[in-house]
Amino acid sequence: MTQAWFILTRADGRDICAPSPAQLADALAEVYRGGATQDGSPAAVLLRFGYDDGLMYQVEVASGGEVTFEEWSDRDCEIALATPRHMSALPQDDALQLWQWLAQRQVAKIRSQPWQGG
Repeated sequence: MTQAWFILTRADGRDICAPSPAQLADALAEVYRGGATQDGSPAAVLLRFGYDDGLMYQVEVASGGEVTFEEWSDRDCEIALATPRHMSALPQDDALQLWQWLAQRQVAKIRSQPWQGG
């Protein structure tokens, strides 16, 4: 049987499996406060959702509300299923909504957003 999984990668690079809603909100808040990595580059956080034997989706949010949505054939990112989609200056609440949809496996709602590419 196929098992679904969720992984949050925080700005410091730590992975959290099956993050809680509070952990998602906290990770986004850190990035929207203008966080940066140790080398000074803009901070980014990534939420991935996928299945043990197949598809993977990810929504990355970087400082300033830069958001990227990607769809892959598997967790090894072997085959892109669509061109990466982007949004700029997305408000924090809207980024959280994208992550909530991903956590609820509502990928169609994410696809239907006004992306700049894809």
